[in-house]
Amino acid sequence: MNQFENKVAVITGAASGIGRALAMRCAEEQMKVVLADVEVVELQRVEQELQSAGATVLAVVTDVSKEKDIQTLAQKTLDMFGAVHLLFNNAGVGAGSTIWQSTLADWQWVMNVNLWGAIHATQIFVPMMLKQGTECHIVNTASLAGLESGPGNSIYRVSKHALVSLSETLYHELKMIQSKIGVSVLCPGFVQTQICDAHRNRPAEYSKPGDIVEPSPMSSAIDQFIRSGVEQGISPKEVADHTFLAIKSNRFYILPDPSYKEPVRQRMEDILNQHNPTFVIPSHI
Repeated sequence: MNQFENKVAVITGAASGIGRALAMRCAEEQMKVVLADVEVVELQRVEQELQSAGATVLAVVTDVSKEKDIQTLAQKTLDMFGAVHLLFNNAGVGAGSTIWQSTLADWQWVMNVNLWGAIHATQIFVPMMLKQGTECHIVNTASLAGLESGPGNSIYRVSKHALVSLSETLYHELKMIQSKIGVSVLCPGFVQTQICDAHRNRPAEYSKPGDIVEPSPMSSAIDQFIRSGVEQGISPKEVADHTFLAIKSNRFYILPDPSYKEPVRQRMEDILNQHNPTFVIPSHI
């Protein structure tokens, strides 16, 4: 997909971080931009930013974990713009502790947003794109955590591994039917976003009394490691720029920071050599 002007982009998790940067880049490419997020105030702020820059924008408050919200998002997009050409399944959250200390509510919230959000959007938007018969592209925001192995960030890591597999399978299935829909999976390492404070958007239904577990020394250390990495990470704009280069070249795997390739290489070697998993810490962290 090389031509973006006047095409329609839908971005979930668009109110901040990578989603906001993708929205800004879409506007620069003179696309019509549909913003989706649960953060109402921040969503309105991004909408106003883009409109002030002259972009045509539609903002839809959307909880991607709810199928009805994605259906509403799709319908409003069609009603206003008549099509969708670029879909960014970008919304994501993190919660919980170790595998055994994380609560059921932690698992439900993270998996419902990170994985089911993409499943809902895929099932609703892909048929629309196929019916259009036009050149389209889907980008699923996974993570380096979906390509390597290591301790901590447990539920997030599981959800992102699943999202990588979903993306790979979708790529193969669309290719088999010779569709005009391209697919990419975005796997950044540390990026300067608010992912460590995702709890700000945690619904009450996933925060019942007794569900919160006191962090252990190990989980606290891992959390601090992740926060430090995020603070030193690349900018969301860099991620958006790499993403558009990948879309233009129809490249599936998007790794914006090449310094993070070593953990991925080590995991592949461990699998092929049938070695036990190795935890590789990026050299610059």
